[in-house]
Parts: sequence; C-alpha cells; structure tokens
Amino acid sequence: MSTPAFNLIDEPWIPVAWLEGKSGPPRVGLRSLFLQAQDIRTLLIPEAPAHSALLRVLYALTARITALDEAGPGSWGDRREEVLEQGFPERSIELPAGRRAGIAGYFDQWTHRFDLFDRDRPWLQDPRLPDQCDRNQTAGVHKLVMSRAAGNNQSWFGHWSHDKHVLPDLSQTALSLLTWHYWGAPGALSRRAVEEVSHHYAKASPLRAALSYHPECDNLFLTLLAGLTPPDGDVSRQVDLCPWERDDLPDPLKPMPEPQGPCSRLTACSQHALYLVPAPDGRHTADAYITWAYNAERIRPEDDYLIWDIGKDGETFPRLARSSRSLWRDVDALLLKQLDDASPIQPKVMDHAFDVSEYLRVRALGFEQDTSQAANYQLVDSTTPVLLSRVEEEAMSTDLPVRQLRELGELFGSRLEQATKEAWLTYTDDKKNDPGAWLDAVAARYWPSAEDEFWSRFRKLPRSSGAADCEFDVEAACRAFGRHALNAYESVTDSVTRTTRGAKAVTKAKALILAALADPYKAMAKARTNRSAK
Repeated sequence: MSTPAFNLIDEPWIPVAWLEGKSGPPRVGLRSLFLQAQDIRTLLIPEAPAHSALLRVLYALTARITALDEAGPGSWGDRREEVLEQGFPERSIELPAGRRAGIAGYFDQWTHRFDLFDRDRPWLQDPRLPDQCDRNQTAGVHKLVMSRAAGNNQSWFGHWSHDKHVLPDLSQTALSLLTWHYWGAPGALSRRAVEEVSHHYAKASPLRAALSYHPECDNLFLTLLAGLTPPDGDVSRQVDLCPWERDDLPDPLKPMPEPQGPCSRLTACSQHALYLVPAPDGRHTADAYITWAYNAERIRPEDDYLIWDIGKDGETFPRLARSSRSLWRDVDALLLKQLDDASPIQPKVMDHAFDVSEYLRVRALGFEQDTSQAANYQLVDSTTPVLLSRVEEEAMSTDLPVRQLRELGELFGSRLEQATKEAWLTYTDDKKNDPGAWLDAVAARYWPSAEDEFWSRFRKLPRSSGAADCEFDVEAACRAFGRHALNAYESVTDSVTRTTRGAKAVTKAKALILAALADPYKAMAKARTNRSAK
C-alpha cells in the first residue's frame, strides 16, 4: 500500500485569523502563510504550547527565507530593515554552497522534507521507530494529542473514549507533533531498542513547564520579524541546521548535538523521537510511536524567549508557567535589562523586537506541567496591552518605576497572604487547620483588581527615556495597592469579627498590611532581601 502524502508547505493545516478587511481560508500551508503574512493578523491556535512551538519553527523559516540566518554580509539590523520595507522575498535567491533563500527558493529546495508521512524522511520524525519499538506497544492517538485524556492526564476540549477512537486530522496531528517536541513529558513511553541499549524512559522536552514570551505586532509579517534574534558572527547556515536539513538522522546513542546557532536552537533540541502512522484515508492519523531520542544526559540549551530566574547558587532556570500568575507580574523582567545579580535575565528577543515596531504586545504561551512526571495541569495564554517603546532601556537604577509598580503589587499580595494566614491560625488556634479557603478567597479578590491597577498606572508612565522619575507617584500607587489588599482582607475576614476572639485575630494580622502602607520602601527592601536569600 502506498504511503499517503501530506506536504506541509502547500497543504492547509495552520489555523489563522485575517486582518479586518482581508479574507482567506481558515487554514493555510507554510507557503501561503509567508506569501500572505501581511494580511494575517495572528495564528489562531487554541493550545498555547502548540502555538509557541509553531512560532519557533516559523522564526527559523523566516530567518532562512530572508537570509537573516547569518550575521553578514553587512549589518544584520539594516538587512532586517530592508525586509521590513520590502516584505518577504517571494522569488528564489541564490546563496553560497547551493543554498537558496526567498519563499520559492527555500520551500522548493526542501519540499521533500516537509511531508508528514514520507516513507524515508517524514517531517520531524524518526522512520526507524517501527523497527526499533514494539509494534504492539505504540503510544496511540490519545497520547499523541495532549489535550485528550491519556494515563493520569485530564481531557481538555472534549470527551474521548479509548474504545472508540476519534482520529485526529492532519492539522491537529502536526500541531501535536510539535507540542511533543517542545513540551513532551519525561518518563515511560514506548520501549526503543538500539544495538545493546533498550529502555522506554525519555527525558523532558526543552520547554517542559516553562513560560515562553513572544513579541506580537499588528500582523504576522511584523510578528515574525520581531521574533528574530541576530546570530553570532561565526554562525554558518551550513552548520546551524534544522532537523529536516540534515543529511542523516541523529545517532540516538550519542548526546544531542550542540545547537550551532539560532535555527538549530529553535528547532533541533527535542528529547523525543516520534513516528506517525497514517490512517487508510490519508487525512487522519491512526497511531503514533513516541519514545526517547537520545540515550545521554539532557542538554537544556539557551532560549531567547524565556525569562531566566537566578537561584541562590547562581544557577539559571526558566520561569515556570503558572496559571494563577498574571502576566503583568513579569512586565519589568520583559522590559528592563538585568538590574542586579539577583534580578531575572530578560528574554533576548526583547533586545531587538522594538526595532520592528515601536509599540508591541507580548504574548506569554506556556503549559503548567509537572517537570519530573507526565502530569499536565493548565494551558497558559496571556497577552499584554501595547508596551512602552524602549522603556528606560539605558537606566540601571534599582528604583525604576516599572519595577516599583510591579513590586508594590507583589508586596501587598504577599502581605495579604501573610495576614490572612495569621488571622486564620490565630482565630482557629490550630496550626494544622488549612487556611486554604480564605487564601483562595482573598487571592480571587486582590489579584484581578491589582492587575487593573497596574495597567492603569503603567499606561501613564513617561514614554521618553529622558522623563523624570518623579512623574511616577510611588506613594499614590502604594495607597492604591494597599487599598485593594485591605478590601480583599476585610471582605473575607468580616464574618469572624463579630466575636471578640475573631476581631482580635483579624485586627492583629491586619497590621502586616498597614506596616507596608506606612513604609513601602522598607517593606520592598525586605522583600528583595528575602527573595535573594531563597
């Protein structure tokens, strides 16, 4: 039986939203996406990790098509400016060593490597798996599609039966393939035997549990250009390869090849090997093999789209996705250079995104997951309002308005939590009595109002780097966040203040919030010290 063909370059599989006044099909292939990028508003992918994974692939393709995958010739920034003015080059552009850029040039050169079901080199898959894995112990389509229930995971967007499979279409299949490569779980998968090595344990994918930040502009063309980072001067497109550009499949018994530049960092760091089994109709996927890709220590490469937090031992680790944490609490880490050794490291992409658009949004895409087990909890997808252009880019003061504004919101959220715990424990006189109900109630009241307060004051911050810091009223912001904290605290604890014992407990704990209101600078300094100690 012949293998069905589904070439991702021309077959429609990427859901998109069109700009107002523009129209087109609900799904496009890669060629159409780049040809019509200026008319497409955004990708329309409901699952945040799939959205982030696809953006990374599109960044790599953007670099290849525009020849911005190398630092030269000339200034990389000037060359990107030319693309910004002229659009993506449609015709083939001849490059050294037989490489081609331009939409037609690149996709025509590599069209044979973009077929989802190719017998010899299926896109982002390992065709050796049917021979190296047990054909009776495949992963199945429920495991492939992370939004379905499999093992201990919940079902996200529907109810699925293991007795009667609903086969994923090829758009969902391709997006699920990407999700596994970037967000896949560690642990037991299909057993793979390569020479004398045989086991079924995979390592976590590079973005497992992380939160990824992407500049977002008014159309997809600008968004993709804003998402590029300049390669180092020694990066060569002959060595910095995407998986589909390699002559040979990787050796699973050797360590993962070190990324040699932005394109390999974006596309070639997966710890999982997959192989898709097409359904007889050629338009759905019937089964999948999912297993380990490398039998060696996991390499976690640099990533230009993550906030890197710093531990007390100086080790860096990506900021994790938390569905309960609002995006405004990361804004200063996105906009400001690293302020001190304890401050988080800004995503590298933010160094260059404002060169494409003076005003842009940032979209945070992630998956709240267990880092060491195969448990998935919640998708995270949030977008900021339009951010300030180059806000305080050159300043290195620790008292920057953006940072102070975020710290004030965090300060009163923390003091509110402390006060609520203390009031509950004093009132109940039982350290084992969980204050979770009160904590959930105050958080539900405080954080949405604090978010509104933050963005309201953020929009009023000075837009020019020469503006005086005094235009930001710290005391007024302090009073505003303090008022939100007190309102939440009093609303939740009011029910116990009708007894003497309850009134004393609530009043005593309330002093934690009032102390921060009386001296916010001292309270913020103490909070910084506590974070550094951790």
